[in-house]
Amino acid sequence: MTMTNISQGSADALPPALRTAQEAIDLPEVQEMLRRLSAYRLGIFMPHMHDEQTGEFQALPDAVMQVESGMKVSFQQKEEIVKQTDRFLPVGWFFRAGASTPIAVCEMVRDENAGATERYVKHKMVEGS
Repeated sequence: MTMTNISQGSADALPPALRTAQEAIDLPEVQEMLRRLSAYRLGIFMPHMHDEQTGEFQALPDAVMQVESGMKVSFQQKEEIVKQTDRFLPVGWFFRAGASTPIAVCEMVRDENAGATERYVKHKMVEGS
């Protein structure tokens, strides 16, 4: 297997949970999981956010979701997002409290050209696009 490494070097400066994630990606069992997920067009990502003042990496808190809307990423309270299942499409999951839990979503809009029985959705674009 050929791996492309775009690492910027050491992950030593990361918080411990994120350092563990960075180190784990090279483990044979994680590579096997990635190979199996890839058969379903799924991948692996490291849930994280950044400190607004310093830009430093932070683990994504349990109560926060990554939200992509209008081609921009933000971090919002999970309890507000999970109530809007017709508006947000889960695109990232984490295993919490014994269950698969969405942690990243894209904001979607209904396609006005879809028929009454069809429910086509597309990504919400930047205003004016």
